[in-house]
Amino acid sequence: MKNLFKVCVVILLSAQSVFAQQKTFTNPLLLSGADPWVIYKDGFYYYTNSLGSCLAIWKTKDITQLSTAVKKTIWVPPAGTNYSKELWAPELHFIKGKWYMYFAADDGNNNNHRIYVLENTAADPTQGTWVFKGKVNDETNKWAIDVSVFENKGQLYMIWAGWEGDVNEQQNIYIARMKDPLTISGPRVKVSSPVYDWEKYGDLGAASNPPHVNVNEGPEILKHGDKLFLVYSASGCWTDYYALGMLTASKNSDLMNPVSWIKSAQPVFKQSPENGVYAPGHNSFFKSPDGTEDWILYHANSKPGEGCGDKRSPRAQKFGWKKDGSPDFGVPLKDGITITAPSAK
Repeated sequence: MKNLFKVCVVILLSAQSVFAQQKTFTNPLLLSGADPWVIYKDGFYYYTNSLGSCLAIWKTKDITQLSTAVKKTIWVPPAGTNYSKELWAPELHFIKGKWYMYFAADDGNNNNHRIYVLENTAADPTQGTWVFKGKVNDETNKWAIDVSVFENKGQLYMIWAGWEGDVNEQQNIYIARMKDPLTISGPRVKVSSPVYDWEKYGDLGAASNPPHVNVNEGPEILKHGDKLFLVYSASGCWTDYYALGMLTASKNSDLMNPVSWIKSAQPVFKQSPENGVYAPGHNSFFKSPDGTEDWILYHANSKPGEGCGDKRSPRAQKFGWKKDGSPDFGVPLKDGITITAPSAK
């Protein structure tokens, strides 16, 4: 009888294991959500995206179930300040035992967009108190959006999209060393500007070159082996041709030297009209709960011509690696198709 019980238990556990392995989901993860960002810590995914008027965090054990995740607004800016409006592209980072939320904001005039940061000492970023710590800027104090931070060989860096001067002629990608999570410690260095036609789309159906459509933005770092990949978004977000480009550097190189970053001549992830996915971009990366899989999280539109508005929705899909060690993102997957969920522990 004991043996029969053991057999039943083994069968049940095996069935549960197979069920867990076969868990699936469909894109999009939410009906709306531009500039998606996610971080995994202590068994939970913490997700955020642009909301414009406030900052919020979704908390879930299963990133594919965002629609039922607990959502908490963590900060609403006071009225009448330089950072009261147009809160864009928030990112949540855990650095040296504290949580930081970086974001771009302005006073209602896009020309005044700058980077700001909040800090929280709680173990769970949806708990405790978020404290506004002010602006994070380099000595030029120029227009800046789409901030991210990363560490390499013990040095903390900030990367962002910015203007060379005070006029919107084009958006470049900049990097700077950081003294600490709140302070840039040296000059900014430009590592990428739009140079290829696919980085300069401004109108549906045609690559045109007026200054304001030359766009590099949304930089994110992906680490693999001894390489760093800076994946960024290119062209106007209002076009269907918004796509991901990539710079590659050795982790042992001088990251403050622009020649250390080699730009790929073609986009690494772009629209798929055959799959009904347009303007994929402004991504982040995450691992499966068991740490064995790499996933990309990005926003896209489901129809052509939907632009930069609330039609953009977050999507996730697994990606692999090429023989040369670079990421292979494939093509954006069609809405509604069944996808195997990230591998659980």
